[in-house]
Amino acid sequence: MGQAACACNHTAGKTRSSKCWDKRPKIRVFIMAVHPSLLQQFALMRLFTTDALASLAAHSSVHAYAKREVVLSKENPAPSLMFLLEGRLQAIDFTLDGREVGLHFIEEGQYFGEISVLDGLPSPEVVIANKKSQVVMVPAKEVRGLIFTTPPAIEAMTQGLAERIRAQAHQRQILGIISPLQRICALLQNLSKGGKNPEVIANAPTHQEIAIMVNLTRETVTRAFQVLQSQGALARDGDDLKVNTGKLKQLAEKSAD
Repeated sequence: MGQAACACNHTAGKTRSSKCWDKRPKIRVFIMAVHPSLLQQFALMRLFTTDALASLAAHSSVHAYAKREVVLSKENPAPSLMFLLEGRLQAIDFTLDGREVGLHFIEEGQYFGEISVLDGLPSPEVVIANKKSQVVMVPAKEVRGLIFTTPPAIEAMTQGLAERIRAQAHQRQILGIISPLQRICALLQNLSKGGKNPEVIANAPTHQEIAIMVNLTRETVTRAFQVLQSQGALARDGDDLKVNTGKLKQLAEKSAD
């Protein structure tokens, strides 16, 4: 079951700690025995045979999560390989003193929980819903054997893990940047490269979601955005951010001087 985020009445913009998660289960929607066509929406699932998909679908379910609800915790091994059907999630962890640290975002169509499924150990990260989301869960005991007996699935998951390691290495480099503005610029450049259009960050993260990824306060991120917008490097377009990559790079280099 999921967990409700933070029952502690935080002041807006303050970082949550590892103690700020209400672990009481919440009521959600379960849709059992999903149709195989639903699983076929995900690239990894399309690597399995039709018969295998039908078997997996019979044991799978769709779960609905509210904003800031915990989707995957670190307490126990992940019971399922999970696919984001709708919404947006963020993987987080906590420092030794309990501060929340943002690791990466999970977008629609992507899967997560695979490390725990593969080694049978607790998840190395917590996953929370950044907005109302729906997650398809394929039981670990059903899918693990299929993964190891399907070479294309092994290759796909290995490539995915390699990409994750590279992304985490780049994230550590960003955290080593001294200038707050330059650090934010580096993250925004990284987010823009991950989309279809480098000039647009679709469904842009909030200032708080950015803050926990670059180890800054929300207020610092807000001030930096004001500077970037005044210089024409960023422009808000609904839920998206329009990015002037040239000016963003110029400001990042200037702030390092």
